[in-house]
Amino acid sequence: MHVLVTGSAGRVGRRVVALLRARGDTVTGFDLNPLGRDDAGYREVQGAFDDAAAVARAIDGADAVLHLGAFMSWLPADAAKVYAANATGTFLLLQAAAAAKAKRFVLASTGEVYPEVRPRYLPVDESHPREPLSVYGLTKLLAEEMTAFYQRTQGLPFTILRFAHTQDADELLDPASFFSGPRFYLRSKIRQQRDFDNARALAALEPLDDGTERLLVQCSEDGTPYRMAIADARDIADGVVLALDAPRAQNATIYVGPDEATSLDEGVALLQARTGLPVVRAHLPGPAVNYATSNARARELLGFRPRWTFASMVDDAMRGR
Repeated sequence: MHVLVTGSAGRVGRRVVALLRARGDTVTGFDLNPLGRDDAGYREVQGAFDDAAAVARAIDGADAVLHLGAFMSWLPADAAKVYAANATGTFLLLQAAAAAKAKRFVLASTGEVYPEVRPRYLPVDESHPREPLSVYGLTKLLAEEMTAFYQRTQGLPFTILRFAHTQDADELLDPASFFSGPRFYLRSKIRQQRDFDNARALAALEPLDDGTERLLVQCSEDGTPYRMAIADARDIADGVVLALDAPRAQNATIYVGPDEATSLDEGVALLQARTGLPVVRAHLPGPAVNYATSNARARELLGFRPRWTFASMVDDAMRGR
């Protein structure tokens, strides 16, 4: 096939491009940033997803669309940019895919549509009510609804994949990482909460900062450590490629994530054993982020089998140092 991959320069997109090329598909990458890949079976369109002219160039000749790209921010000042990229951009791509009679439109969504941080029940699965609390989660909910609309009205076959929190393994050792920094490192968490102007969280965090790098165990006010689903980007990329072809995945919504959630106190202990950094515990306001998710549908419909646990991701990151 000729496959359009949006977000082709991202942590998942670049791996999906490589997997598709390895099996013989031709690929168009569509991203604001270049992937830098140079081979005869790959072409690239640089542009924004809400740019209709760029979308038209990208969709040209495509048999299927893997819409992995998004603008991710939780800052109120970025809300309009998030909407433009994730809602307007998805609408334009769906229009173009339907007109091109694409064989499959795979949408990368997120657990923030539930959101999984406020679960009604555990484990969270695809039937969980969708009540997003962030603009990012809202735009992904809108993208899901638009995707289903184009199937109902124009017969566009789709698969919606709700991704777990996704990391490159080496990000786990990087305090500057957009995701892993605030999740595991005290000073990165402080910077994030300053951006959010979260005075209550800063009151718990700032007294722990002595000016050196420290690992952080995030807990609720009662001391319950945070727990969440963290997936390796390589596993998520495998799931995306499986969704492109799987007959039983057509017009289905599927959560793609690890077999088990990671308790952040256990995750930090693994990082501490390998980095030697000191560890502090912060009792943050409100209930703990404490949830588990089910990938049973991904196993059943896609044949998805995660290869990476949090521990093996940390080991892999250490080998790469």
